[in-house]
Amino acid sequence: MPEFAASTVRMKVPEDAISLPVRAAGVDLRAWAEGAAAARLVGPDAPDPKLLTALTAELREAAADSRERGPVTALSYVPEPRLGELARIELSALVADETYPAVTVELLQRYLAAPTADSYRPPEAELRTLPAGPAVRVRHAYVRDAGRDGLGTVMETCAYGIRADETWGLVLLTSWQALAHTDALCELTDELARTVRVTT
Repeated sequence: MPEFAASTVRMKVPEDAISLPVRAAGVDLRAWAEGAAAARLVGPDAPDPKLLTALTAELREAAADSRERGPVTALSYVPEPRLGELARIELSALVADETYPAVTVELLQRYLAAPTADSYRPPEAELRTLPAGPAVRVRHAYVRDAGRDGLGTVMETCAYGIRADETWGLVLLTSWQALAHTDALCELTDELARTVRVTT
């Protein structure tokens, strides 16, 4: 059993975020997404059927996508439902193994700040200290689904690698493609990182 299994990890959920059922086995994602979309669109008037259908599909896709990575928790950030998901927020655990027998901030930095062939610009890393432990904050931009001409969708991420102890760590990752919201979403990630708590 992983070392972190005996620990409880908590993080504040933003007001406009929807918790995705990534660890709930047997959940019908279609039915869940329809209910979550309807709840997010509550108002004095009945929701626009087209908007309800679009948000349902987006939440279902978001839940299925995040579930593949198996995070501790995942959130779809939807401050304006008519515009759909603005950002995805995931908190995941990294556990030491035979290759990397100890989790260090340096290891987390190498993991999060390594440039890739898809990097739009080099990752920017800086060390931080959080209530949950020493950490590294990394901003990165990369091109997703690039075609032969090299054009694609620019995605941005703001991530924190947090060393819980030498046997495991946490990665808080916020990702988005609405570049006009970059500063606000980085600030949101900073706020969330300060709320992460680990108890045993």
